Amino acid sequence: MSERTNEEWLRLLREPGAQANAAVAELRRVVRGGLQRALAGRSGVGDAVLDDLAQDATLKVLGALDSFRGRSRFTTWAVTISIRVALTDLRRARWKDVSLDQLTESTGGPIPIAAPDANTHAARERVIAALYHALDTELTDRQRRALIAELKGMPQAEIAEQLETTRNALYKLTHDARRKLQQGLAAAGFSEDDVREAFDIPSQEGTPPRGAP
Repeated sequence: MSERTNEEWLRLLREPGAQANAAVAELRRVVRGGLQRALAGRSGVGDAVLDDLAQDATLKVLGALDSFRGRSRFTTWAVTISIRVALTDLRRARWKDVSLDQLTESTGGPIPIAAPDANTHAARERVIAALYHALDTELTDRQRRALIAELKGMPQAEIAEQLETTRNALYKLTHDARRKLQQGLAAAGFSEDDVREAFDIPSQEGTPPRGAP
């Protein structure tokens, strides 16, 4: 069977009845095939998980039909959406049974920092100490939990759900937390340049290094 045109896909998927059901089933096969290729080799993604991901992604694609602008083939657009949806679902599944309390009280320090090597400068250790002190003294408990969870990789949606807040409110919460951390580091005598140098973070594009003419 030849590839459907974009217009044919949209028409059939919007029609009620048998044709729509057949088109949805075909869309699901296309989506599952795209997910299988994209997630090949990923641990824990077997046939049953692929089936669930494909079902969820197909529903998301059907709900987004009005946003399709025809700049690519419909199937390419659908698979792209599906991969994004699947990756989000997999990230959420990974963090499903992890509470904010577990995350912020886990061993190894509140923020994941690479182990020091032979070239680590003493300045880095002082910055780390100041950073941890600011986390404990400058932030509210809610700010601290949200920021540490974010830094450790918990998805924003999961953090917001556990804090019983909205994504917009969470954004403001972590934004304010970062600002307080910057103020705490500044009060301890550390500038942004000090932090970049201690952690080998390149200077921002267009910003001359400290001491440059």
